[in-house]
Amino acid sequence: MMSMVLFASVVRMVDGLPLSASTDYEQDKGLQETKKQVKALSKKLSQFPDRCTLKSGQYNINFTCCLGVGYLMVCTENYPNVLAFCFLDELQREFIVTYDAKRVNSAVRPYSFIELDNFIQKTKQRFNSPRSLSTKINLADMQTEIKLRPPYQLSPEDLGSINGFSYHTPSKYKGITPSQQLDPVTLPGIVSCVLSILCGGLNLLRGVHAIESTIQNDDEDFNYVIAFFLGTAACLYQCSLFACFSVWRNSKSFLAFALICLSNMYLYELRNVWQILFHVTVGAFMTLQIRLRQPQGKAPDYNV
Repeated sequence: MMSMVLFASVVRMVDGLPLSASTDYEQDKGLQETKKQVKALSKKLSQFPDRCTLKSGQYNINFTCCLGVGYLMVCTENYPNVLAFCFLDELQREFIVTYDAKRVNSAVRPYSFIELDNFIQKTKQRFNSPRSLSTKINLADMQTEIKLRPPYQLSPEDLGSINGFSYHTPSKYKGITPSQQLDPVTLPGIVSCVLSILCGGLNLLRGVHAIESTIQNDDEDFNYVIAFFLGTAACLYQCSLFACFSVWRNSKSFLAFALICLSNMYLYELRNVWQILFHVTVGAFMTLQIRLRQPQGKAPDYNV
């Protein structure tokens, strides 16, 4: 099968409304089934990261999302991913320049921007003729970007049951996915985890004492109890992020660290400077170790 772009569409993410699409005359049954998957996927774009790939038989579905609009394309399985995402990047730039958010949000009928089809068709022809691309796009820039931030590789299980088909085939995730294994644990990572558990235990113990003090003395501030327990939860949550992969893992660890800082700021009357500094330092160290313990596996081979 020749390496080529076969189909492309632009959809509104909030409801999956198709705004424009390429015209194709392919009657291949496999391609028609893949296009049905594209239609179902277009209604779920907001559930996934902004750059994804899904293998569908002999074809690949690639898409990117930006400013509430999704850009999807179907290509043969041997079409280089770098070229696929360069194609989507050009389509995205053209759409953003031509249409504003107000027009996108006010669209009611499917294919309201069908005039974009001409651009899609011309871009398809260019990307299906590699010789015409050498001086018009910079593959190196896109290759570097994708290697630094590889596309989320979807599996049929991510989509669940679509178009009446249930998928039960086990998949081997590549890139950054929910089942991704993390790098081996290092000694600093173990130390940070132990210290974080220690801080969580200290917060829990002080929280229990604060409850007893509140019961015995009505003048005690119950918010101290809440602050201690929030600190405990944040420390233990950081340990779980260190141990297991999670989507937006680094952002979650930073938010947990921010919660540790805020709870210790509130407890400044009950702790001295050294105690507060210890808890904040351990939280920062744990956040760093979470950041350093990356998912295993290298970026996919983009055939360029």
